[in-house]
Amino acid sequence: MPVNTRIRIRTAVAVALLAGLLAGGTAHTATAAPAVPAAQLRAAATGPDVAALERAIAQVPDDDVTAALIRVGGDGSWTGTAGLRSRHTGAAATQDLRFRAGSTTKVVTASIVLQLVAEGRVELDAPVTRYLPGLLPASFTEPPTVRHLLTWTSGLKAGAALGDTPEEMYAQRFRTLTPQRVVATAVAKGPAFTPGERQVYQNIDYTVLGLLIERVTGDRYAHQAEVRVLRPLGMRDTGFPAGPDPVIHGPHLRAYAEVGGRTVDVTEWNMSDRWAAGDMISTTADLEKLVRGLFGGRVVPRPLLDRMLTLPDVEGATHGMGLQRFVHDNGTVIWAKTGSRPGYHTVLAAARDANGRLTRTVVYSVTARSARDDGLGLASRFALPAFNR
Repeated sequence: MPVNTRIRIRTAVAVALLAGLLAGGTAHTATAAPAVPAAQLRAAATGPDVAALERAIAQVPDDDVTAALIRVGGDGSWTGTAGLRSRHTGAAATQDLRFRAGSTTKVVTASIVLQLVAEGRVELDAPVTRYLPGLLPASFTEPPTVRHLLTWTSGLKAGAALGDTPEEMYAQRFRTLTPQRVVATAVAKGPAFTPGERQVYQNIDYTVLGLLIERVTGDRYAHQAEVRVLRPLGMRDTGFPAGPDPVIHGPHLRAYAEVGGRTVDVTEWNMSDRWAAGDMISTTADLEKLVRGLFGGRVVPRPLLDRMLTLPDVEGATHGMGLQRFVHDNGTVIWAKTGSRPGYHTVLAAARDANGRLTRTVVYSVTARSARDDGLGLASRFALPAFNR
């Protein structure tokens, strides 16, 4: 069973205890270690729950999960890799493999829009029709604002999709459904509710934001993502498919899902309909750079980061702009984004202290048959233990 965990707890006591294990996997008698400062001992006690994380990946691969790639950072860090790159070849998974990152793409999209706000090219409370004239038919008597789109309070209805069941989607996985077609079919249905009245998480809001980015900048969405976010953060292994290209280029995890009562390989898939809402391909190392860069104020200015982490004044709202707010059982506030595509489940998450200092980050990619059906179960197993203390 391929399991490889690498622990980097930043304390002298951790180094002393684990040196033999990390060197060759065999325990050795330790010589006397120097006294450990109290501050370092406190760091060890508040670092990631390594035992829980190791238990989470100990049985991978199993009947559901093929591979798990996890990175934990902040006050104490840990990296875990388990499972198979491919069930067909039996090759072991490695931390550098690419995968479909799903809706974590929305973090990039929200960041680009907020950069345009910082530049004075977009106003948060301006109607989207200022930037996309002709977008909405007359049935929209009150057009949503940019802020409404960012916070999933726009009142737009979902657009066209390539099937509702796994069987329907799998049969049409190589068909192209353009973002323009998705938006056109959505707005043709009229509004679902008055903008700002409720929060409904869906892809359509961020597909419209992708069109807004292209109209305002006069450039392709993917190129704007590259020059504004990916390249400045050194995310060299992250990118977007070229239109309908169904292939993940470069070394990558293969994914599997249950379709029609059997397990099938769902790695190759045309994601053109997801676009700015969910077609990014990345690695755990790159997504960790995104989280650290965003919360470190290197992606959007800190005043706009604060707005990004503010819930709209809507009953039951849990999403800010591009991110969702969770509260751990121990009271820790976690800002996170999940991404699920057939066979792939991705999480990026972070917690801060009262002064806004980043204290914990978690990024994972898990290939699992349950990726689209049990995301909470996967996140509870592979991400939440990092915030246990």
